[in-house]
Amino acid sequence: MLETTVVEYREIASEGPVMIVGLPGMGLVGKLVADHLIIELKAEKFMEIFSPHLPPQVNVNPDGTIKLVSNELYFYQGSDKTPDLILLIGDHQSVSNEGHYELAGIYLDIAEKYKVKRIYTLGGYGTGKLIETPNVLYATNKPEIIEEVKSYGAIFNEGELSGGIIGASGLIMGLGELRGMECVCFMGETSGYIVDPKSAQVVMGVLCKALNLEVDTRELEARAQEIEKIITKIKEMEQSNMSKDYSAEDKYIG
Repeated sequence: MLETTVVEYREIASEGPVMIVGLPGMGLVGKLVADHLIIELKAEKFMEIFSPHLPPQVNVNPDGTIKLVSNELYFYQGSDKTPDLILLIGDHQSVSNEGHYELAGIYLDIAEKYKVKRIYTLGGYGTGKLIETPNVLYATNKPEIIEEVKSYGAIFNEGELSGGIIGASGLIMGLGELRGMECVCFMGETSGYIVDPKSAQVVMGVLCKALNLEVDTRELEARAQEIEKIITKIKEMEQSNMSKDYSAEDKYIG
């Protein structure tokens, strides 16, 4: 494969859907949210993107069969109260700078084709430490919607995102602005050390408010509780090690 290939499995009929982008990133926060939405809403796959900019590998299924890495798009038909959704998920992001730009351009081409009215990109904001109660940070390419975005429970602390937003979540907003497209990024605070369903929970809560959507989050809650148990054990081990009185020989690391 020498170039990115978009395979459309079926046509979808939708005017003005919302696009949700949940690709792998810090703590897998965005991917956890998007994957969960697809399962709970029973969204149907309608398009797949294969690209030489993705890692050169296949994934192995539980039955021993394989699947070439790709990005997938799913469609959910909304109601009078909730918008139609196009959900973009994937196994990986691009392994090259050029690929990031090319793929982001393709995602935006698809958004334009279906007249997407807003794009929400999802991700994690790495803090480098464990967070008891994670916040959801926001960034947007449209200043006029900031107050609306805040009303969903997202916050912005001046200087906190000074390092920028790397990868698809940020690039889609930047390139989307050039096309006049309205984009918002929701980022859940996460240590960055582990897969973080707890952070995904809070991002899900903010996103559901934005979409006027109700989703069962019990599976995410259960996964978050399991991670909490692991974190508690790690903290106990750290405290135990700190309290030990090591000899000079024990302290020496060869």
